[in-house]
Amino acid sequence: QVQLVESGGGLVQAGGSLRLSCAASGRDFSINAMGWYRQAPGKQRELVAAITNGGSTDYADSVKGRFTISRDNVKNTVYLQMNSLKPEDAALYYCNTFPYDPLLQGYDYWGQGTQVTVSS
Repeated sequence: QVQLVESGGGLVQAGGSLRLSCAASGRDFSINAMGWYRQAPGKQRELVAAITNGGSTDYADSVKGRFTISRDNVKNTVYLQMNSLKPEDAALYYCNTFPYDPLLQGYDYWGQGTQVTVSS
């Protein structure tokens, strides 16, 4: 079955950096565009960054110039390098296909996410 395991989160001071990883298994994710999403308490889950199977990327305006998404299709792993972190970046971070469409992709599943906490 599909499994998405996010890791790399933690507590960091404002201005610091973290690198998140997402190990995907259970199907061939190399054919999918993938995204990093985040959800802060009391807010809806939002897309932070996306990458196509060919490596083209796009970012939310709030993270442009600070975050970099990348992928290793051999390892079925997606990464998010986060620099110059701000307190408003604090959230639970998830990866999944992009766009997330259970009917299209044939599963309705989110991993447990990885917590990012940024102290001011």
